[in-house]
Amino acid sequence: MSDLPERSLLVQQHLADAGVVSEIRVLPDSARTARAAAEAIGCDVAAIANSLVLLADGSPVLVMASGGHRVDLDVLAKTWGASSVSMAPPAVVRDATGQAIGGVAPVGHPAPLPTWIDETLADHAVIWAAAGHPHTVMPLTFASLQQLTSGTIVRVV
Repeated sequence: MSDLPERSLLVQQHLADAGVVSEIRVLPDSARTARAAAEAIGCDVAAIANSLVLLADGSPVLVMASGGHRVDLDVLAKTWGASSVSMAPPAVVRDATGQAIGGVAPVGHPAPLPTWIDETLADHAVIWAAAGHPHTVMPLTFASLQQLTSGTIVRVV
């Protein structure tokens, strides 16, 4: 029997189905921010892959962004040709991902979300993403993150 939360078990199944080897870790405290996650893991905050659910012209999209900087919504709007890009409210995040803010994994959602990956995450041999729950994280490579999500690499700043 696994000690992982239900949502993390679903993420673990997505990893296995994709052939991605990664061990989900349960942290003693919540890692709802990139800084908190980096401190708990002992890595550079820039190696944290923040899962940001945004609304692009009203439709939810997922951006996996480095915790080392803030995403520029205007840059993304221009990149996507969207007239409006904003942070999704918590209810939309939960509906689109089945996961709570602070624990949104790149996979394990009711339906795949269009995903963009911050190009600066490629600067790290290991990146860390939430694993479906605010207390769970998983190590990935940039290549495995792209494989898992079929994400498009993008400049976010």
